[in-house]
Amino acid sequence: MNLNPPTLAPPIMSVYSQISIAPAGPLAFIAGQVAIDRDGQLIGKNDHRLQSVQCFRNIAAALEALDAQPHQLVRMTINVVHHRDELASTIFEAGREVFQDQWPICASIFLGVQALGHSDWLVEVDGIVSLPEFRPEDCRAGD
Repeated sequence: MNLNPPTLAPPIMSVYSQISIAPAGPLAFIAGQVAIDRDGQLIGKNDHRLQSVQCFRNIAAALEALDAQPHQLVRMTINVVHHRDELASTIFEAGREVFQDQWPICASIFLGVQALGHSDWLVEVDGIVSLPEFRPEDCRAGD
């Protein structure tokens, strides 16, 4: 459940919630996803938008492996190298391209950072997923 109490400012661009409450149940933690496709290839060298699209595709793939929906994300962190104000809309538009009308409104962090784990990576997204009815046998993980 998401809350935006009147005692806090409305969420900027309506892309997050001030408070997310996870139902009782297990949580899954999605590791930081960068613009690496399933074949290990970097997508969008030097392009924040293309890298963001791939990061969100990877988050969507992780959700699918958990048999979870975007609304089950309760926390998302977006790290952006060389951040400048106009990149916020670029990155959120990339996320909406992937999730369309199911953009995960959740508690989130958007950080400008100096560097990520590799000099070609410009964006990294991680997430925490609430799995109130999760059973390990339902997981579509490879290992």
